[in-house]
Amino acid sequence: MTRHLLDRLIQSAVVLAVMSFVIYGLMGLMPGDPVDLMISANPKITSEDAERLRALYGLDKPLIERYANWLGAALGGDFGFSRLHAKPVFEVLIPALGNTVVLLGASFALSLLIALPSGIWAATRPYSKTDYTVNLLAFAGISVPPFWLALLLIIVFAVLLGVLPAGGMGTVGAEGLWDTLKHLVLPVATITIASVGGHTRYMRAAMIETLRQDYIRTARAKGLPESRVVLGHALRNALIPVVTIIALDFGTLFSGALITETIFSYPGMGKLIFDAIMGNDFNLALIALLFATVLTLVGNLLADIAYVSLDPRISYGKVRS
Repeated sequence: MTRHLLDRLIQSAVVLAVMSFVIYGLMGLMPGDPVDLMISANPKITSEDAERLRALYGLDKPLIERYANWLGAALGGDFGFSRLHAKPVFEVLIPALGNTVVLLGASFALSLLIALPSGIWAATRPYSKTDYTVNLLAFAGISVPPFWLALLLIIVFAVLLGVLPAGGMGTVGAEGLWDTLKHLVLPVATITIASVGGHTRYMRAAMIETLRQDYIRTARAKGLPESRVVLGHALRNALIPVVTIIALDFGTLFSGALITETIFSYPGMGKLIFDAIMGNDFNLALIALLFATVLTLVGNLLADIAYVSLDPRISYGKVRS
């Protein structure tokens, strides 16, 4: 197991290095640079001033050389400053990350709490009215565009009924947990409804496939209660493919939900990355995207560990003869 973890860490480091170069290169190929924005904001800047600024920021050097300079500084712990916020990158990143963890963490947990039992319930009653109802609701959740759903919830609960705020993180002059929770209800509901259908479908398909296995028929032939057959024998094996999907969603959990955060004016990672890219804030956008990549790799590593816990037949050690 230790050898496997070391191999995965090395692979993750290689992937991260490649992704850093790809992201840096794509941003470097975008039209315009921070100096162009300075010129548009201050027409008095001359072409000579612009050239001096580009030399000062290293923007006059080839892309490979700029990347090497950035990588050397990043390995030394210097991730640069955010041009839009005039602060070190991490001082801008951490608050947005905390907001996203609250929003998407609650949505993710609520989605799994609804999807996993619903998928198991439908799989144990295949092709029944219950199964068709769960499938219909799952397909409806998958098919509804998140931006349309967010606008619909705002119109109904904020405009027509007036029981919930339309956006933001808090009311001016109001403090406390209750006010924060009220502002989270609509964005959490939007993301949960949009994601619960997919998780339900994955859980249902995995459970149906597992319930067809020979060892399940053997357990039933021994007279075990159906609840023990489903929860004690089938569930652990059915969770293995579902864990893979959850691991892939782990990176999304921290990279933010751009559409939902924009509609509800929620200052999370998705909106931060979008604003940084549109504002040519390369340092902030690059670190934020790489951070999401790191967490995706961590999610896949945690999934590998979960496989061993769910199925004792899986081993990352040496094969014994």
